[in-house]
Order: sequence, then structure tokens, then C-alpha cells
Amino acid sequence: MSAPEPVAAVVPLPPRRSAALALAVALRPRQWTKNLLLFAGILFAAEIGDAGRWLEASAAFVLYCAASSAAYLGNDLRDAPSDRLHPVKRRRPLARRELSPRLAVAAAGLLLLLAFALAAALGWIAVGFLALFLVLQGAYTLGLKHVVLIDVMAISGLFVIRAAAGADAVEVRISPWLLLCTALLALFLALGKRRGELVLVGAELTPGRPVLEGYSLALVDQLVAVVAAATVLAYSIYTLTAHETQALALTIPFVLFGVFRYLLLLHRAGKGEEPENVLVSDVPILATVALWATACAVILLWS
Repeated sequence: MSAPEPVAAVVPLPPRRSAALALAVALRPRQWTKNLLLFAGILFAAEIGDAGRWLEASAAFVLYCAASSAAYLGNDLRDAPSDRLHPVKRRRPLARRELSPRLAVAAAGLLLLLAFALAAALGWIAVGFLALFLVLQGAYTLGLKHVVLIDVMAISGLFVIRAAAGADAVEVRISPWLLLCTALLALFLALGKRRGELVLVGAELTPGRPVLEGYSLALVDQLVAVVAAATVLAYSIYTLTAHETQALALTIPFVLFGVFRYLLLLHRAGKGEEPENVLVSDVPILATVALWATACAVILLWS
């Protein structure tokens, strides 16, 4: 007999926060870890010693953090009524009415101005990538997140745009295989998030997102398994074909362990509903990412 799924408890609401603190929380700074992907171009082009490219990549990182936070404010403003019914999302500042809609709109506008100013400094292609990112993010907020399968594919697309924008910012070519790996890994995390939401909502018998009605644990588990295998396979092909050296294949065990560890957390600990929290709080995953990045940098610089 298989072990029962973990039951998630409703997260108690913290004490009410000041408007400034509520705004800081609404920007979702933990989600900024997604934008570290902007530095992938420097790493895989072996340009780690180029200070100018680090400055450009840092500007790209800041602009996507600003754009992402503006999008989160817009999303939370739109979803506040439904978030109040969710066992975890009810903690969000707009759902709790700690942050006024007017202040949220003003902050989002300023963040978008900052993002486009930085993108303009990097060039018109950077502006184009940012516009594409915001259009897809807006489409996701307004409707795509309610369409089964398209929702997770849209999330994957946002990660691909980040990776391509990071490479453009530092003027290096990025391998199509690396973009495919990015897309698959993002799809893996997005499906894991849906699984976590299904477990949470099912355990609490509370209203969930409409899109969850199109998923089931059995279906999501199958999709996660397929995408996990495809991610490892695509990364393996990338390490063997994209560079003059095949020594990057030595980093495949790090990717395997990271995927296995995340699957373990999904099934044993019931995590995944907030993947950004898992990625910054689980010590084995943090250590694996650090070792993987270090190994890639050393191998590429040496070769």
C-alpha cells in the first residue's frame, strides 16, 4: 500500500504589517532568484573575468526583478478576491488589505519605468525582450493561467525569455540546447507547483484555482516524470555537443541529484507549491546548485 499524501495545514496569518513592509513583501523578493538565469550567458560563454559583461548582466538582472515585481503586483491586485479563499495565498498583502490598490498601481508603474530605462541602456533588442516578457506575463495573468497545460508552458516561456535576454545583454551566443534545458527545467518546476497546489487544496477542502480542476495527481505525476527525464537527457546532450570540451558531462550527476532531490521533496514532504522557497531553503539543493555552477565555471575556463 502506498503512503498517503502529506496533509498541508492552513498557514496562520501573521500580524498585520505596515504599508512599507507590505509593499516590500508584495514585490516578492524571493522570486527574484528566478532572474539569476540572466547570468547564465556569462557562465556558459566563459566570460566570468569580464567586468563589463558582469555590469551588463547585473543591469539585466535588476530590470527583470523590477519587471517581475510589477507583474506580481498586477497579478495580486487582480486575484485578491480569490486569494482570500486560498490557505496560503491569503497571506498576500493585497489579499489582506494591508496594501492599498492605489499604492500597488503606483509602485508597479515606477518599476516598469525603471525596467524600460535599464533595457533602453542595453539596446533595442533588450527592450524587445522585455516587451515580450511583459506581454506573455500579462497574457498569463489575464487568462493563460486558467488553461490546462498552457499555463505551465507559459511559465516555461518566461524562463526562456530570461535566458535569451541575459545572453543578449552580455552579447554572447547561447546554445539552443541550453534554452531547451531552461524550458524543460522551468516546466518541471511549474508542474511541481501544480502538484503542490493539488495536495494543498485537496487536503484543506477549500476552493482552489479553476485550472486545478483540469489536473489530477496521477496526471501531474506522469507529466513530472516525463519532463524530469527529458530535462536530464537534454542537458546530457548539451554537455556533449555544445562546447569543444566534453568535460561538462562531469556535471550531469549534479543535475541528476538536483532533480531527484526535488522529486523527493515533492512526494515525501509535500513541497512544491512555492518552489522559490524550496530552492532557497533546502540545503542539499543549494549545495548542489553551488557545486554545479562552480564545476561548470572551472571546466569552461580551463577548456
